[in-house]
Amino acid sequence: MSFTTKINNTIQFDIDGSLDALAVEILRPNFDALVQNESDVALNLASVQFIDSSGIGAIVFLFKRLRALERNLNLIGVHGQPLELLKHLRIDQSISVMS
Repeated sequence: MSFTTKINNTIQFDIDGSLDALAVEILRPNFDALVQNESDVALNLASVQFIDSSGIGAIVFLFKRLRALERNLNLIGVHGQPLELLKHLRIDQSISVMS
């Protein structure tokens, strides 16, 4: 489950639940729509308790697509296992991660 909110020139996309292979498959069209929009993107992961390699891959893929268009991706509300994994993989050094 997810929804979007536009604040200034940034679309906040809220994700609820796990960010695993099944969720990524469901969210793929939403991520494509975020790239088509002309705004920066903030993924709100405050309600995400678990993320796996599919979720990490989707975030990195979204980041690369936005960066190619000179737009930004921010991860907000990150905590627990998702934050630990992002730090372990050093993704927080490329993508802005805020807890």
